[in-house]
Amino acid sequence: MIGAIADTHAVIWYLLDSPRLSRRAVAEFERCRTTAMLVGVSSMTIIEIVYLIEKNRIPEMTLGLLKERLEQPSAPLEIVPITHDIASAVQLVPRDQVPDLPDRVIAATSVCLGVPLISRDGKIRVSDVETIW
Repeated sequence: MIGAIADTHAVIWYLLDSPRLSRRAVAEFERCRTTAMLVGVSSMTIIEIVYLIEKNRIPEMTLGLLKERLEQPSAPLEIVPITHDIASAVQLVPRDQVPDLPDRVIAATSVCLGVPLISRDGKIRVSDVETIW
């Protein structure tokens, strides 16, 4: 069962064990892991990771690391495909609150599933989307 959705940077920082991940975010990843819940990773995050690698903004090994972690039973990560319901839920995330389309899709994933979004994005955090940071 999905306990939270992580936005792209939260996933990257989790994978890289970065100090940029907030204490509350780390605690949420840990809570999900210890309670047999999963942290959902939107398919949009994979697309963003590929894009960020192409722009040399994150290490090339990040995508491989994500794939490795997804195969580990102890890792609390699971890919969440962009379904028709999630695509429709984009309407529930107002564009004036979250203008970036990838962010809206990821936020809509959390809204659709009724779980919080782990995100440091300031626009998302002040929107109506429940966030953890």
